[in-house]
Amino acid sequence: MTAPVEGFSKLSKEAKIRWIASRYTTHPEATEALLKRYWNEDSKLQQLHDEFIENTITNFYLPLGVAPNFLINGKLYAIPMAIEESSVVAAASKAAKFWLERGGFKAEILGTEKIGQVHFLYQGNPELLKSFISYLIPVMKQDASSITANMEKRGGGIIGIELRDKTADIPNYYQLHCRFETRDAMGANFINSCLEQFSASLLREAQNYDGLIKDQGDIEVLMSILSNYTPNCRVRAEVSCPVKKLDEESGLSGDTFARKLVQAVSIADNEPYRAVTHNKGIMNGIDAVVLATGNDFRAVEAGVHAYAARSGQYRSLTRAEIQGGQFKFTLEIPLALGTVGGLTSLHPLVKLSLEILQHPSAEELMKIVAVAGLAQNFGALRSLVTVGIQQGHMKMHLLNILNQMGASKAEKEAMVNYFKTHTVSHNEVVKALEAHRSN
Repeated sequence: MTAPVEGFSKLSKEAKIRWIASRYTTHPEATEALLKRYWNEDSKLQQLHDEFIENTITNFYLPLGVAPNFLINGKLYAIPMAIEESSVVAAASKAAKFWLERGGFKAEILGTEKIGQVHFLYQGNPELLKSFISYLIPVMKQDASSITANMEKRGGGIIGIELRDKTADIPNYYQLHCRFETRDAMGANFINSCLEQFSASLLREAQNYDGLIKDQGDIEVLMSILSNYTPNCRVRAEVSCPVKKLDEESGLSGDTFARKLVQAVSIADNEPYRAVTHNKGIMNGIDAVVLATGNDFRAVEAGVHAYAARSGQYRSLTRAEIQGGQFKFTLEIPLALGTVGGLTSLHPLVKLSLEILQHPSAEELMKIVAVAGLAQNFGALRSLVTVGIQQGHMKMHLLNILNQMGASKAEKEAMVNYFKTHTVSHNEVVKALEAHRSN
């Protein structure tokens, strides 16, 4: 059994690698060589990457692709996408081209408000607590003024603070529900700094507020933290065109294609097993752009999926309808994104991705990301209701299978040509490559 290690974080990167390789891998020398192969030759750039997280041993690469031809609110974009899954970039590009010829995408911001909360316990008189919080709110804002000054210059800051009585859910539990505007910053550090100051103000002032603590029990702050659920920081993306313009290359008429799309979305809206996969496809597009632009895709995922379940049942994030001969396809989601701060000014490829997107504001990035999700969903549904999902996906996956088998460049070219007219599966690729090699 491998013994625990003391002071691992204080070891050099080389020593960390040697420790990991010698204790947890079968071929330590090969492991060391592999990890060092992914170091950047530019020592300053490597140091920058090393300092993003703790205990760094190497870099983990993902492909960065580009999906061109996205017409959004009359402006043409090429959208950078960082993702490892086959067919995502291809599907987005195909959907962008499809809608480019039908008027493009439209997107609008529905709100930019973000939330943070101070969670605390109090056993005393609720009416006295309400009176205290009314007194406390301007004090908290004043105490946080040094934190909010720069944000206020940019048009952001604290929007509101309110007391919420949650004692019906948990005994003695209350919260300060706080609303913020963070402009082009995602705002996590700003919001958390404000909340921690609110907590300090709450505890300090409670000691001196007449009757609040005496004979009533202490106020106990449990935690102060932002929420990644941002239903009032929301964006809508949509496409629409006459049904007759939806005639499909697969041979479906526009009427049939539109009807199938509407039914497919309806199924996802009513069947959670389908909704999860349906929304996962949307997140393929969203996460890829969020990651490429240095934003927090885990926060986005959590908030979006919570929004999908806001009715009490997990449902589709998209809507499709036919009215008066017009097909309309929409996506509405919460998105808390930033284009300043964090990795946006540090990671060279994040900076490049934002440059490719023409230096968007946070609101513009929200629109772009929502459109990427809508395009991805349209591409997936288009395949599902016509030729099926596997035809395109497995052809994109073909190169992965060939790489696993160590195929040469010439063999890859031969196999790609062969599978233009044959169905791709792992077994069929193995058989075809073996046959090719034996000739």
